Amino acid sequence: MDNLIARVAGAADITPEVARKAVALIGDFIQREAPEEAVQDLFGKAPAFPAIIASSTSTGGEGMGGGLKGLMGVSAGAMGGGGLMALGAELMGLGLGMEQIQTVGKEVFAYAREVAGDQVVGEISASIPGLSQFI
Repeated sequence: MDNLIARVAGAADITPEVARKAVALIGDFIQREAPEEAVQDLFGKAPAFPAIIASSTSTGGEGMGGGLKGLMGVSAGAMGGGGLMALGAELMGLGLGMEQIQTVGKEVFAYAREVAGDQVVGEISASIPGLSQFI
């Protein structure tokens, strides 16, 4: 787990605390948006993801009412980006710029490819519109 955090922090030039939060947001997003079988395969091969998600105090709109969280997804979907736009907004809320967000995404998915393989990452990427441009 700490290796992934250090890798992301170093590549994106951010603190380990921000890197942990960013990875947790991405992991939670994958968990919510990708096919369940692919998520289980990824998390089984990369236990750092569920551990980081669990260690984060707030991911994926927790603390908001379920209706508000769902409404955010619907309104973002109407703008053409769906959950990916909401994820971007959450990452920007951590103080990350677009270049850092892309770097974090590339590092997280490079790690996922290393541990789970191209097929699992490809299935996740194909299931989330627009994701491929960030990985």
